[in-house]
Amino acid sequence: MATIDTQSDPRSSPRHRPELLAPAGDRACLVAAIENGADAVYFGLRGHNARARAANFGLEELPEVMALLHQRGVRGYVTLNTLAFPGELEGLEGIVRRVTAAGVDAAIVQDIGLARLIRAVTPDLEIHASTQMSITSASGVRMAEDLGCSRVILARELSVREIARIREQASLPVEVFVHGALCVAYSGQCLTSEALGGRSANRGECAQACRMEYEVIQDGERVDLGDISYLLSPQDLAAFDLVPKLVELGVSSLKIEGRLKSPDYVATITRNYRKAIDAAAEARPDPIGDRDIYEMEMTFSRGFSHGFLDGNNHKVLVRGDYAKKRGVLVGEVASVVGNRVLVELSSPVKPGDGVVFDADPGRGAPEQGGRVYEVDRPAKGTGRPDRPGWAEDFIDGPASIGFGRRDLDLDRIVPGQRLWKTDDPELSRSLKRSHEGGPRRTVRLDLRVRAVAGEPLAIEASTATGIHARVDSGRPLEVARTRPADAVAIRGQLDRMGGTNYRLGDLEATIDGSPMVPLGLLNELRRALVARLDEIASLAPVRAIAEAPVLPGLREAIRSRAEAEGPPGQSEPAWSALCRTVEQVEAARGSGIGTIYLDFQDIKRYGEAVSIARRGPGDPAVFIASTRIEKPGEENLFRYLSKQGADGLLVRNAGGIAFCSSQRIPFVADFSLNAANDLSVEWLKASGATRVTASYDLSADQLFDLLRASPPSWLEVVVHQQIPMFHMEHCVFCAFLSPGTDKTNCGRPCDRHEVKLRDRVGMEHPLTADVGCRNTLYNAVPQTAAEFLPALVRKGLRHLRLEFLDDSPESVARIIGLYTDALSGRRDARTLWKRLKATNHYGVTRGQLAVL
Repeated sequence: MATIDTQSDPRSSPRHRPELLAPAGDRACLVAAIENGADAVYFGLRGHNARARAANFGLEELPEVMALLHQRGVRGYVTLNTLAFPGELEGLEGIVRRVTAAGVDAAIVQDIGLARLIRAVTPDLEIHASTQMSITSASGVRMAEDLGCSRVILARELSVREIARIREQASLPVEVFVHGALCVAYSGQCLTSEALGGRSANRGECAQACRMEYEVIQDGERVDLGDISYLLSPQDLAAFDLVPKLVELGVSSLKIEGRLKSPDYVATITRNYRKAIDAAAEARPDPIGDRDIYEMEMTFSRGFSHGFLDGNNHKVLVRGDYAKKRGVLVGEVASVVGNRVLVELSSPVKPGDGVVFDADPGRGAPEQGGRVYEVDRPAKGTGRPDRPGWAEDFIDGPASIGFGRRDLDLDRIVPGQRLWKTDDPELSRSLKRSHEGGPRRTVRLDLRVRAVAGEPLAIEASTATGIHARVDSGRPLEVARTRPADAVAIRGQLDRMGGTNYRLGDLEATIDGSPMVPLGLLNELRRALVARLDEIASLAPVRAIAEAPVLPGLREAIRSRAEAEGPPGQSEPAWSALCRTVEQVEAARGSGIGTIYLDFQDIKRYGEAVSIARRGPGDPAVFIASTRIEKPGEENLFRYLSKQGADGLLVRNAGGIAFCSSQRIPFVADFSLNAANDLSVEWLKASGATRVTASYDLSADQLFDLLRASPPSWLEVVVHQQIPMFHMEHCVFCAFLSPGTDKTNCGRPCDRHEVKLRDRVGMEHPLTADVGCRNTLYNAVPQTAAEFLPALVRKGLRHLRLEFLDDSPESVARIIGLYTDALSGRRDARTLWKRLKATNHYGVTRGQLAVL
């Protein structure tokens, strides 16, 4: 049989609605996403992705995975969204080459240097800027565009209004999270796991310290918050009812979180957002009913909220009374009668359901769970006509619930405990049917059939995903003696697409000369056509990939830039100090510090601090720190800071880079820009940075690698600090220490009180608020790289920083003196950390540099 085929990109068809992007932690989740309507799926490889605990996929699986996706008209994105260390770049180049060749549609990337590496390898692989890049403004979008990104995944802390402003100002398409777990800290700005256990969230190893219990210590006293103890554990994001607004804004992609979730979760969340997007795009009413919400809550929920999409309401994001999956609230315990629990129901429960009772530690009631055996309902209660389509016969009111004999300790269940349904086996069976078995989601296929006597039978096919193919019989059709072909019969035979990836749409038939078209021939051509369409869809696109390794050339450019700049102007290592009070500035100034950074909560004191820093002999350089986050409408802060008389800015976000570069203001790139490799360092230097602060994710060995790969004069290293663990839009002060809901009505308790959060091992971590009312929780234990000082200096490092938080002026002067003595050889640097330990209540750890 002769065939003639043409191929087009299956992703080239115009889109009239936002993409629905679903997660896949393993193959079962991948299939669940496909079958339930995802337009695209994102998944990780084993290594270099922000969900190391997911099963993920091997590089060798990529061609087959992408073939599966493209046959079903679904795009596939690989998550390479972790920081890359210098020693990993060579291996990552190999991964990028294989990802590109396998036909992956895009790489989701956090690291600046990795984005540069990808673009040097190929111009044809899309790069999506990860939410780990902390992009919260049009400046951040422009930075991503400069790096070669074609899409930006915005930070989850933005409101719908702020997203609209970014859309108005930026040229790249934007992606927005609409469902799933929320991190309390800005993604890419959470150092908690790194600080407390050496497990970096920027490396996919988050230990979820935000889900732990904390106590508020205000001015040295514990604040009684009742049963509220999960102060940093947000409810889950659920924005299905905001989909019409996001569609109206022109958001390009709506993203579901959940690469650690089950296939059932992926199935039900994807299916419901598919319905919501389609309805919004077609201006139909909201299709999400109570039954749909129930299904979504049951697959995973810590309670649903809009997150930050409505703006900041700090009373809503965090409930505080639990942090685990809770599912659906069933009701409240009224009493225990014999071997039964009497519950006032607010939602249905049935035998076989799994349930859990909330703990009530004050009354000695632990959290307990089990499987429901029996449910008896007295003839009481009020009907629920407001919940159509779900449990129409359900009534509120009492129910007597029985459990297995040894499942629960009934003596420890007390009135008032809440009962939650955590498992519904009937629902689980239904959800599994949606993604197990044969293909359920199919691609529309339009056909043109030419059946002319004396010519071969020819079929041309076009899919909704933009693929075209043609098959023909290779031999001419004969004239029919009794029953010539007709369009109805041809359609009936070609419509037998069961078990394939396709469904028949339009069929246009040209029939001439009363041809005879045997049914067997139609079947043969149908099978050949389906096979050819699958084959074309599975072909990886032809892409330009650099023949030779590109990393050596990129590194040679770094050496050339360094040589062009000439030898560094400073031959001896020097200290800088970051101060957070005027008194600390005075102490640092008196200790002979060469550079002083100012990082104040009250920005009105910057002018005074600059004057104090320059008072007396010597001339220290003075830099004012920007906030770590810049949101729409906050651009004028940079202008204000630049007018305070300092020598420049300590920049912590893309907006600061853009402002300083355009105004020719000297700046130092700070740690929050996550420079973990030499390609990132060079990009920041090329953007105008005087120096680049090394990422806090680097261990000592990795930092030494960075000093070998980058000119040491370009770098600055923080060797003493209290690590900023959580950096949050969520304001703990407002949520738990104020009757207000946001910064307009909170009364600013942050200005009047010293607040710390005490963790479960008794450590008290200082909490602060910046000028944007964003909170930072600092590690209780200062960290030092003192024992590495000699090695760092031998490697050529000349810019060393000490950071102070709530230290007294006397402590500042003493610490500076100790480090100065160590640097000059008057004190043994290897034992300096022991001496520093005596100056601090909690002692000093070796910090992130000791994570080897």
